[in-house]
Amino acid sequence: MALTFDYKVRDRTGNLVQGQLEGDSLALVVAKLREMGYMPVAVTPKASAGVRREIKIPGFSDRVKLAEVAVATRQLATMVDSGLSVVRALGLLSTQQQNKELGRVLGEVLQEVERGSSLSASVAKFPKIFSTLFVTMVQAGEAGGNLDTVLLDLSQTMEKQAALNRKIRSAMTYPAVVLSVMVVIFLALLIFIVPVFSKLFKSLGAKLPLPTQIMIDLSHIILSPFALVLVAMIVVGVVLFRKWIETDKGRHKWDAFKLRPPIFGKLIHNVSIARFSHTLASLVQSGVPIMQSLDIVSGTAGNQIVGDALLDAKAGVREGRGLADTLREHEDIIPPLVTQMIEVGEQTGALDNMLHKVGEFYDGEVEGTVNNLTAMLEPILTVVMGAMVGLMVVSMYLPMFDYIKHVPTS
Repeated sequence: MALTFDYKVRDRTGNLVQGQLEGDSLALVVAKLREMGYMPVAVTPKASAGVRREIKIPGFSDRVKLAEVAVATRQLATMVDSGLSVVRALGLLSTQQQNKELGRVLGEVLQEVERGSSLSASVAKFPKIFSTLFVTMVQAGEAGGNLDTVLLDLSQTMEKQAALNRKIRSAMTYPAVVLSVMVVIFLALLIFIVPVFSKLFKSLGAKLPLPTQIMIDLSHIILSPFALVLVAMIVVGVVLFRKWIETDKGRHKWDAFKLRPPIFGKLIHNVSIARFSHTLASLVQSGVPIMQSLDIVSGTAGNQIVGDALLDAKAGVREGRGLADTLREHEDIIPPLVTQMIEVGEQTGALDNMLHKVGEFYDGEVEGTVNNLTAMLEPILTVVMGAMVGLMVVSMYLPMFDYIKHVPTS
């Protein structure tokens, strides 16, 4: 059965043409339009009146990952460097995206550019997809006439950020999965196994050891109506906590707390330093003024404590002091290695290069911490899970051992 597709194409003179065409698949329709001499800009299936062809789940279907934006940015940089106009490059990109939401946004950016807006002003209308860093660097590239180079640097910066995010997720995923399995096993034993033993012990009338009594009491709580109240209290607590950390005071205290744990705190700190180093390097390299760059970096460091230190440094730079000199006042947040490298960069006129080196160093630190963390947590969590299950099993069998001692042998 043939489907109907809405299309937007450009003819040989560059004019935008819209219409509908029937075909068995999207690929066949695109091929047919090319045979007709058109350059496809957007081709989408037309939904029938009674059936929705696409189901969107808010928060999932419309999600665009940083890595996807980085790949699209690299493709755009390659096309512009090859001599294609921004309009044509955006047209090609919008039809090639596997993520439909990103394709739709790029199509709307294309329409804005066609109306006469600059690329930076067009992408600025989609802050959920394109960050302030993205907009500022594109604006600098347009002003400096080196958009292709800036886009390539921008894609590399986003790829490094995406790689850092993946490393953090890899460090957190294993313990989260193991802890989830432990909770499920614990609840399953309390709900299904402990009540069976509880009835048996009640029929025997034996005095229960303390560990056994604790397990039975926990089982009664889980199976009682109070459990629903407890779950509701936990949900409300989580919601209130999330609301609290969205406030400036809450976010500041939470970010400060995240830096304190010996292992995870160091990991989060190194990620923030690597992120701000790469971002500031890219902004400086693109010609963005240092004051504006520090403003942007303070909001993209990923930790408000680090961001506040950078804002304080901005105030010092405004007074005419060097960036390294002002950052030394925050050596508890900004490591001496960073300030030393920045000082060398300022003295040699290669600040962007030094910042990239700092970012690469802390990338390695993050990777090493993640590897060590994974290797250390795996046996620890395995032992904890085994001990938890073993403790529960032993606590259930303790009364049986005590009862057997009092059974007559004759």
